[in-house]
Amino acid sequence: MREEPPQKQQKQWSLDDFEIGKPLGRGKFGRVYLAREIKSKYVVALKVIFKAQIEKYRLHHQLKREMEIQTSLCHPNVLRLYGWFHDSERIFLILEYCYGGELYRELRKTGYLTEKQAATYIASLTQALAYCHEKHVIHRDIKPENLLLDHEGRLKIADFGWSVQSTNKRRTMCGTLDYLAPEMVENKAHDYAVDNWTLGILCYEFLYGVPPFEAESQSDTFKRIMKVDLSFPSKPHVSAEAKNLISRLLVKDSSKRLSLQKIMEHPWIIKNANPTGTCNK
Repeated sequence: MREEPPQKQQKQWSLDDFEIGKPLGRGKFGRVYLAREIKSKYVVALKVIFKAQIEKYRLHHQLKREMEIQTSLCHPNVLRLYGWFHDSERIFLILEYCYGGELYRELRKTGYLTEKQAATYIASLTQALAYCHEKHVIHRDIKPENLLLDHEGRLKIADFGWSVQSTNKRRTMCGTLDYLAPEMVENKAHDYAVDNWTLGILCYEFLYGVPPFEAESQSDTFKRIMKVDLSFPSKPHVSAEAKNLISRLLVKDSSKRLSLQKIMEHPWIIKNANPTGTCNK
């Protein structure tokens, strides 16, 4: 049995090239199935997107951009997009399969993560984002639902629907409420530092089980984000070093947020992160 993923060949893929297995999940615009490429026996995730939905929500440009960006990225912590094909009604994306599923599920099951798990995931994310930023890609929607785990417990960034490839500042407000940086909430121009902010939000959520600025209503959440209304409940499993890292990322002035390089050098990461990036318990 060969272990290579489907190659980016000149050949045109079709549904006949795959055996379709169980459903893995469903999104707003389609479903994801476990599948196996018949020739190589390689297991993949096949994302099926309905063209009618793309038409209805006018997402052609966004989907094309997502596919172009994700195909161009090759990093151990970024989910691979091997190729795509379509028929009259659907678009099929051939994606790397992650046996561990969503990190969101893991977090909901356990309530919170240990410092070692959290630091390992934050280090993996930081390395992946440093790679993306070098390629001028801002992700803009990092959240537990968009993070998958492979069979070794290694984290993979999965969804590039809100990503953009640009060297200029952007103005589109996008992403998910609890993870939005203040400059996005205030409709100001933003750059790569929005991803750094999100690392702070995620680090907090990994350790406390909830995002830091969660509130009853959207407007209250926005107010808390703009004020950076940050507090740390007393939890014996959260160290002062972890709080220090979070506080240095959740800074309103985007130019003063801790850089990705400095995150990797932070004592909490050095002390707790597994250098292999794997997090199997």
